[in-house]
Amino acid sequence: MAVPDYQSIMLPLLRLAGNGQEHKFSEAMESLAMEFGLTEQEKDELLPSGAQTKFGNRVGWARTYMTKAGLLVSPGRGKFKITERGLGVLKTNPERISAKSLRQYPEFVEFQGTHRQEREPQEQEHEAESEQTPAEALESSYVNLRKALAQDLLDKVKSCSPVFFEHLVVDLLVAMGYGGSRKDAGQAVGRTGDGGIDGIIKEDKLGLDAVCVQAKRWDNTVGRPVVQAFAGSLEGYRAKKGVLMTTSQFSAEAEDYVKGIEKKIVLINGEQLAQLMIDHNIGVTELATYALKRIDNDYFGEE
Repeated sequence: MAVPDYQSIMLPLLRLAGNGQEHKFSEAMESLAMEFGLTEQEKDELLPSGAQTKFGNRVGWARTYMTKAGLLVSPGRGKFKITERGLGVLKTNPERISAKSLRQYPEFVEFQGTHRQEREPQEQEHEAESEQTPAEALESSYVNLRKALAQDLLDKVKSCSPVFFEHLVVDLLVAMGYGGSRKDAGQAVGRTGDGGIDGIIKEDKLGLDAVCVQAKRWDNTVGRPVVQAFAGSLEGYRAKKGVLMTTSQFSAEAEDYVKGIEKKIVLINGEQLAQLMIDHNIGVTELATYALKRIDNDYFGEE
């Protein structure tokens, strides 16, 4: 089965604490994983950021929500325990505990923020029944915004002149740490041809190895013949490495071809090109920065 949403986790977590004993969060994670029948792969599945497992994030938010509602309490670092209110909830034998049901407790309403009262009822209902934790919703929004930006960026790149595209690729390669200085890279890369560029750059600032570069500002799919010809051109530079970029995409045959040859050739399609430009701040500017933080338990340790 898939990783359960945090609202499906809340009742099993409360039942786990129902014996009135203190429980370690790590042990609860293992117990809940067994109860939901999660595989190792499902337990290890990461959020898009790669900073935390999806299951750990959801169990954590289930605990946080119920703590803010007064059903659980944290008696120590990494521990939780049921409260009298929590025991009272279990005595009612609920079928499910949800964020919506927790809004009967003033402490939880205050935790979520009074600004919610000013929002449309339909929007509040959707948020209350969402299967995503706040952290997941934030990451999901970021991923969607990034995808939209990448598409807009790629459209902009396709509308640029071949000469501008040459400068763009040089800027990107230098930002990624290749080519030495921008002057060095600009001299090595920039011989125009069929709307793309061809050249050879340093792999690093010391020039310990050479990397051949070719870029295709195309709309059509780049097939195996183009990639095969590029691989052959590496011989003229005695190079064993190459980077082939395109604003479109590569055929399956082209991708299979580079996997079976001795030379190391990296294929970068249009979507990957746009993502690299975003990562290295080429053609984009920062609009806002949001830092997602968590408690530093080591700081509060008194042992």
